[in-house]
Amino acid sequence: MLKKLFTNLTFWVLIAITAGILVGHYAPQLAQQKIFEKSHSFHLLGQQMKISNTFSEFLGNGFISIVKLFINPIIFLTITLGIVSMGNLKKVGRVGAKALLYFEVVTTFALVIGVAVALLIQPGSGVDTSAVSGGDISQYTAAEAFSWWQFFKENSTLQVLLAALVSGVLLNGYKKKDVIIPVFQKLSKFVFKYLHRVMLLAPIGAFGGMAYTISKYGIATLLPLGKLMLTVYATMAIFIFVILWVILRQYKISLIRFLKYIREELLIVLGTSSSEAALPNLMEKLERMGCSKPVVGLVVPTGYSFNLDGTTIYLSMCMIFLAQVYDVTLTMGQIASIIGILMLTSKGAAGVTGSGFVVLASTLTAIKVIPIEGLALLLGVDRFMSEARAITNFIGNGVATIWLANNEKEFDRSKMELAFNNVQDSEDIIKDNLDQ
Repeated sequence: MLKKLFTNLTFWVLIAITAGILVGHYAPQLAQQKIFEKSHSFHLLGQQMKISNTFSEFLGNGFISIVKLFINPIIFLTITLGIVSMGNLKKVGRVGAKALLYFEVVTTFALVIGVAVALLIQPGSGVDTSAVSGGDISQYTAAEAFSWWQFFKENSTLQVLLAALVSGVLLNGYKKKDVIIPVFQKLSKFVFKYLHRVMLLAPIGAFGGMAYTISKYGIATLLPLGKLMLTVYATMAIFIFVILWVILRQYKISLIRFLKYIREELLIVLGTSSSEAALPNLMEKLERMGCSKPVVGLVVPTGYSFNLDGTTIYLSMCMIFLAQVYDVTLTMGQIASIIGILMLTSKGAAGVTGSGFVVLASTLTAIKVIPIEGLALLLGVDRFMSEARAITNFIGNGVATIWLANNEKEFDRSKMELAFNNVQDSEDIIKDNLDQ
């Protein structure tokens, strides 16, 4: 029993998160210890890599950067093989169209819920702006307004998705595809095998991410904006356990059992504040629980750009929060404008440099009624809410894939029951790929 516990990745990620919080709080000078003179960024295999200059950030960002190297190859191989195995190109188009429609409907629900809860609880009322440390927001306010071209240009996942779609369609009609497909399958197995080995470093990444966050911003920075944090976390919980529960309930699937099934990945996302860190594992687990490979390959990568439920809730609540902080009374027309603008700009939050802050800045600029300087209020607390955003995005994409697989009758319930009833066994089976 004890041996099984000590070889369980979930256990070590939990230990790492706890250790990161303790080090960040009680030994911030260690977490902020510089190992390089300055940070450096560069691109590799379509992904932006960052070499951080502080000890803890280096560990956290280093793990995420390594995982990111696997994401594009996995997306390309999975989607290409999925389209070829689907055979019928009309089916590919139908699944893609359904996915985009689903994303728009669900993220609109998320937007409306975020605005409604913020208006009801009013987390921005009574916030003393002088009590919150400001910050340099020039990098966000100086950013160009959101554009779809910029979104596509900076979103390597979307570029690879498009390339995979084209490759899949071309291979689908190729006479000698039976020779090429086995090569792609071997490459896919090879990539996943080494990804599993990298995932053993997840506790290190979780420790670094938590230590950096706590050491840089401190738990005390949560107090002035505590009401906003609690409101955001509560709203995302409502979205997960009400909206996503209802969506899965349509096909009589338990949300709680699904969350238990992906518990290891949820902890990795929590520790690293990045849903990308567990994207490949999510795809593999969704296949293992009964979703067909083509549906998983199409829906999950697309969802990481267009189905950002957590980010959408956060952006809508921050807009209303800042209006309340500066005592700006928004008319129903202005609220409707905020929802309309965020319906478009929130789709680019994953692909634009600066992520949510650039989207917030461009939206504030567009409506011209809330001071853009309010972004400084959110700089410190944003990091503490990024975990909630990442986890909600992660769960939302898993639920979307399950729903669409069921809707397309591409779901094997017997596999789901086997996976849900043997969660630890499923994790062990995935890890066994290390030895193959």
